[in-house]
Amino acid sequence: MNAFGDAAEHTILSAMPDQMGARDAIDSAIAVQFPTDAPSLQGKPGPGRYRALADYMRGFDLVLSYNWGSMDVVGARRMFPAGCPPLIHHEDGFNADEADRLNWKRNLFRRMMLPTAEALVVPSERLEGIARTIWHQPLDRLHRIPNGIDTGRYAVPPKAGAIPGLMRQEGDIIIGTLAGLRAVKNLPRLVRAVAALPAHVKLVIVGEGPERDNIVAEATSLGMADRLLMPGFLAQPHRYVGHFDIFALSSDSEQFPISLVEAMAAGLPAVTTDVGDVKAMVAHENRDLIVPATDEPSFAAALDLLAWDATMRRQLGSANAESARAAFDETAMISRYAALYGLPDPATGVAA
Repeated sequence: MNAFGDAAEHTILSAMPDQMGARDAIDSAIAVQFPTDAPSLQGKPGPGRYRALADYMRGFDLVLSYNWGSMDVVGARRMFPAGCPPLIHHEDGFNADEADRLNWKRNLFRRMMLPTAEALVVPSERLEGIARTIWHQPLDRLHRIPNGIDTGRYAVPPKAGAIPGLMRQEGDIIIGTLAGLRAVKNLPRLVRAVAALPAHVKLVIVGEGPERDNIVAEATSLGMADRLLMPGFLAQPHRYVGHFDIFALSSDSEQFPISLVEAMAAGLPAVTTDVGDVKAMVAHENRDLIVPATDEPSFAAALDLLAWDATMRRQLGSANAESARAAFDETAMISRYAALYGLPDPATGVAA
């Protein structure tokens, strides 16, 4: 939205209207509305709800829907297509309830409702495979657009004091992660791994969410609460990610985690669970440190190896930074979205 500037005006509906923290990231110059009188995205599927959603959509030029929480909009477009604008659906991952196995009812619903969507966008190879084989989406309407960031912002040193409460002592090794504190991120796994490491290894978890108390309780039970810093949500990761020595991701399920791209761009080595596309995302040299999510001893061992080997950290970090610049800069991502949405490409000013 920020990149497209005044080329588009936006109206945003959320299935979770009480959780709108992301709106602070929208540039104040962007024309955007958050209506309170629009049809709700919550409720049982039915002709009445779907007709109301379809009627509402007819006031727009393009509808973008995101993830399972917006599938009723897709359903409305399927059942009442007359006069509705094009709809492009986006899927970027699954919550804890589908971390181990996809929900067959949701799969069936997607198969039924997605045929009238103009396109389906996914960020990862794994989701592309699911969309093609399980949701039965044709290749001509399926677009894989990897997430991108402004990699140049991460190439500069981090800002001093950007992580409140972080007091680095000589010899400290800082393991860090950025995550919504949700069960699917399995941050107690990361706490357990760091607890097994020497006292000079500290853990920083940036983010907020409902699992905060459980994470703190795990650290307390293991006697490492004094080595854990949880500063809450911090905007502009490029200002602070470089304060970490090692990036860690302990999730049970991911597709294409943007936090990993940010860490790579900042020149960090990464230890992660083998979820989604992470093994394909990191530099080839870093892939041996991507371990099965069920293998906690190997996860801890990978962190321990990096904590003791500064040369390896530098080498892997440098390789990851090069990979991020080559594959995940936001310029290419935004250009592809501009072409798909029919908007001018911000990089060239040329309309699609």
